[in-house]
Amino acid sequence: MARIQEAEIERLKAEVSLLRLMESAGVELRKQGKDYSCRCPFHDEATASLIVTPLKNLFHCFGCGAAGGPVDWLMKFEKLSFRAAVERLRSELGLGTTPAPNAPLATGKLKAAPLPLGDDADGQAALRQVLDYYHETLKQSPEALDYLARRGLHHPELIERFKLGYANRTLGYRLPNKAWKEGQEVRGRLQAIGLLRESGHEHFNGSLVVPVIDRQGVVHEVYGRKIRDDLRAGTAYHLYLPGPHAGVWNEEGIAASGGEVILCEALIDAMTFWVHGLRNVTASYGAEGFTDDLLAAFKRHGIKRVLIAYDRDEAGNQAAEALAERLTGEGIGCFRILFPKGMDANEYALKMAPPDKALALLVRKAEWMGEGKSAAPTSAPVEEPVAGLPLAAAVAVSEPAAALLPEPTLASPLPAAPVDDAPIEQSDAELVLAYGERRYRVRGWKKPLNPEALKVNLLVSKAEQFHVDTFDLYQAKARAAFIKQAGIELGEAEDVLKHDLGRVLLKLEELQTAHLQAALKKEDEAPALSDAEQAAALALLQSPDLLARILADFDACGVVGEENNKLVGYLAAVSRQLDKPLAVLIQSSSAAGKSSLMDAVLALMPEESCVRYSAMTGQSLFYMGETNLKHKILAIGGLHGGAAGQRAPARHEIGWRTAR
Repeated sequence: MARIQEAEIERLKAEVSLLRLMESAGVELRKQGKDYSCRCPFHDEATASLIVTPLKNLFHCFGCGAAGGPVDWLMKFEKLSFRAAVERLRSELGLGTTPAPNAPLATGKLKAAPLPLGDDADGQAALRQVLDYYHETLKQSPEALDYLARRGLHHPELIERFKLGYANRTLGYRLPNKAWKEGQEVRGRLQAIGLLRESGHEHFNGSLVVPVIDRQGVVHEVYGRKIRDDLRAGTAYHLYLPGPHAGVWNEEGIAASGGEVILCEALIDAMTFWVHGLRNVTASYGAEGFTDDLLAAFKRHGIKRVLIAYDRDEAGNQAAEALAERLTGEGIGCFRILFPKGMDANEYALKMAPPDKALALLVRKAEWMGEGKSAAPTSAPVEEPVAGLPLAAAVAVSEPAAALLPEPTLASPLPAAPVDDAPIEQSDAELVLAYGERRYRVRGWKKPLNPEALKVNLLVSKAEQFHVDTFDLYQAKARAAFIKQAGIELGEAEDVLKHDLGRVLLKLEELQTAHLQAALKKEDEAPALSDAEQAAALALLQSPDLLARILADFDACGVVGEENNKLVGYLAAVSRQLDKPLAVLIQSSSAAGKSSLMDAVLALMPEESCVRYSAMTGQSLFYMGETNLKHKILAIGGLHGGAAGQRAPARHEIGWRTAR
């Protein structure tokens, strides 16, 4: 018996997906971070202890210690010898087998319900049944769903409407044994259709499967895209059924387009537009794959304008130019959707946020590709569009042209006007916001004057269901926990609640910022002087008996005597506008008139320039803004060394200081 080469064993370990092998055996796997977990089939257990690591293509059970790669799994699960397991995997990869000369290869079959296939002449029944099987396989495959999520296409409606599927090398286990006549006939029909190769292996193995089905349910084409990007050199990542391309993907969208359609280079790009709301979209079969079927569909549904969304690379640009020339000759106006250089629609959408608005903006900025006059339909003449103008400008050249090229509808929606999340109730105690049937009540948002925290009490309700919690909205884990629990209580999708919570956070940031600014902002409330008042003020300042007039004002206020102290206090107060203002400290025994003197001085100053406190510590200054006391008088009255509830000393002080 020939010895199996070590290099071949290593190749099997690297190229056979352990994850797909276990799925085909009916093992239920659950995503756990980057790995997957399941209950170990090799011993009895209540909780999952077997971990599969796709990056290393290995499994390990923490219960019974079973571990290894694809070969080890097959040996243990199917109870095969090492050689038998290797031969099975070699057969799956289409590498041929080297069975023992006198012993049949031990085989174990993965138990699954048989897949009856129709025997109609054109193979449509068999094709639809296999596609239905692929469709169900996709919905149960974490690996395939992860791929859709990475491409931004994990969209339930997309999966259901277009019957997306996944070929994971398990179709053969659902067919009759190939040693039987029935099995040979079934495989022969699938080979004639193109779903199986002559080697017996699935044509779309390891691929996302996208059928092209017409409005009567006839399958014309099937596209496959490998979901792994680390396959060996020379592997084809894009696959189709044998023979010429046929059919039109999403003809319903073309029929409802209102005369305008987006044309992509690949189905992945077309589905990207579709999931982001641009539903009148279809695709060629590659850069050079625009077919007569597509052109016939455009004419059948009255398409007047095609927005070519081919890849922004050399091949895509050349193909777009050639296609525009062909379509223009058919009387169809062409515009080019310009992605950044080197990008396609899917890559662009994945890098932009929000992708729907980014794609809609590119559509509206599409550039006219026509040269000269377009052929006119029999119903109306065609005026010459202005080359190089944006879409909206080109359409508005003349009335006949506007009739030929109607205003964009589905393919180029105008961006929605910004929505102001105006609260339906707002008070010092709480804030209430409503989004659809969901009502959010927020309490405590005014308490913290700290821009780095937003701790609130948040209640979300829908009809009679509600969830309430107190947490910091800036903590991602706290938000996630709130969303998860609220989704359970309200029966609402977590994506919807996540979007709502983002709007609540932004609204609270807006309100809290305004509140902080109002608390910290210095407002110049000094009244403006009239010409007469300004002249009177200058006359006072220039008066040779200014000091006498100041003392007279004090006397008029009822403060008699203390002339020197009154003048010193007055000068200190008015020095607030100087770079080096004065400070005053008044010391005297109790009831000597300190407060009366300070009150008299401050009464002669502008009210907005005086800040008065009965007591203040040095630390309290740190809670004020840098400009809160600028050019103001800080007046403090209190007991020297005393505190509330303590006996006061014999000497008392008050004072004031002006700040620069």
